[in-house]
Amino acid sequence: MDLKIKDVAELLNVSETTIRRWLSDGKIPAYRINHQYRFSRIEIENWMMRCKLKSSEVGPSALNETQIYPPIEEMDSHEASSRGGMHHFCLYRAIHQGDVFSSISGKSKEEIIRGTTKAIAQKLNVDAEVLSELLIDREKLMPTALNNGIAVPHTRDFLRKGPLDMVFVVFPKEPIEYGALDGKPVHALFFLFASNDKGHLQLLAKLAHLSSSPKALEFLRTKPNKKELLDFIRGWEGQVRTVS
Repeated sequence: MDLKIKDVAELLNVSETTIRRWLSDGKIPAYRINHQYRFSRIEIENWMMRCKLKSSEVGPSALNETQIYPPIEEMDSHEASSRGGMHHFCLYRAIHQGDVFSSISGKSKEEIIRGTTKAIAQKLNVDAEVLSELLIDREKLMPTALNNGIAVPHTRDFLRKGPLDMVFVVFPKEPIEYGALDGKPVHALFFLFASNDKGHLQLLAKLAHLSSSPKALEFLRTKPNKKELLDFIRGWEGQVRTVS
């Protein structure tokens, strides 16, 4: 999918001036067609994940939500004061629309993906085998592990039909090897299905932030049920610092 500067600015909640500055500084991936910049959503998505993984190595200061993208000081002053950060409770709503599973077994990411799609295909109104292949194809491009035992399986181009985003959380019986950069096995998977590109990137950013929270990581290891997880996420999202 080709995106223009305006599209990427809207997706990331920054100004077009900021995008142009990041382009000039070589901080964001893009290519040119007829002397105009174009962006691939999958490359922007991978860039977001790489930015988060790099910042997670810095230390406690990297837990700042605004560092999921280039730091807030790199934004224009007017957008830094007006940006709302990631929408409050978008993850809570998506999990509420989805589900939580702790009974899906598998010794590899492929087995977990196939087992999960069998459980959720009807709710998404899609073919389980087709969805499995889309998810596995995305993993072949770049593992969706976010470090610290968290992964966010999703597809490249699939957007669910309907107005609401959905997230399905899976706790494998045993942690599985996932190709994470930190080498840690994955113990919690958040299958992400958004209804539009902006919602997709907002949820991905929110989950990347969650993966840096020691309190959240400790809680997820208890394999909570849906009600317990929703209660925790609602409290966590309500406390997440945003720029206002």
